[in-house]
Formats: sequence, C-alpha cells, structure tokens
Amino acid sequence: MSATQVHINELSQLNARYVASIDEDNLEIWPRFFTEQCLYKITTAENYQKQRPAGLIYADSRNMLHDRVNALREANIYERHRYRHIVGTPLINSVGERTIQAETPFLVTRTMRTGEMSLFASGKYVDQLLIQGSELAIEKRQVVCDSIAIDTLLAIPL
Repeated sequence: MSATQVHINELSQLNARYVASIDEDNLEIWPRFFTEQCLYKITTAENYQKQRPAGLIYADSRNMLHDRVNALREANIYERHRYRHIVGTPLINSVGERTIQAETPFLVTRTMRTGEMSLFASGKYVDQLLIQGSELAIEKRQVVCDSIAIDTLLAIPL
C-alpha cells in the first residue's frame, strides 16, 4: 500500500470519527480532533475563492472550540435538530514531512425535532493535517460551503 493510500485511510477514519462526534451529539470530544493551536472556519465558496479571512464560525485554538461547545450546551438557544454527515473520499493534494494538505467533500442533512428533513449543507473540508506518528490531527479546517445562503440555524459545527 502506498504512503498516499495509508494517509487516505487515516484521514477517512479521522473524518468518520469527527462527523460521528457531531452526528451523535458527542460535541465535547469534537475539539480533540484539532491541534492546540488550530484554525476552524466555516465560510462560503465565494469567500474562500476570494481569500476573505472572516468566517461564519471562526476559532483559532482548541480552547475556542471548547468554548463553542460550552456555549451550545449552556448559553445558546436554538431549535433542537440533528445532523447526519455523508463524507466523500479525501483527495490528498500534498504530503510534507509533517503535514498533509487535503480536501474532502461532504453533505449534511438536518432533521428537526418535528421529523422534517432537509439538505442542510454541501461543500468540502479544506484541511491542513499534522502527522503525529500514526495519527493525524487537524491544524486547519476550512469548511467551504457551496451555497452563499447559510441557514440561521448554523449552531452546531459542520
């Protein structure tokens, strides 16, 4: 098996565990997928292409991700809903000595407490991953949404 195939398998497993933490409402473990100093940003394809730095959700450390989860649990008021992610095969763009650059397509459905289901988001994860032995950690994850219309119920991470 080639080194690239090994990294694809590792990243596929990382993404599977990542989305399971969100889909199964285990948000407290979600920040663990990131390095201490990291970037997590949700943006639109248009803003990504124009390299606009602002994000709909923006965090630049694991502590900020923990704060976001705490706010979701204790402070934010939003209509309860669930996500279900469908994640595609990662595309490895480059492999360095300690980092991997990759993109992974995704779809997210949202189910409201009433049972109503809808396609909530589609796009890609644009990642810089840190190689830590046989594990990968997310250094930068830009969640690039295809649509410029982002639902106001974007509370839970993508």
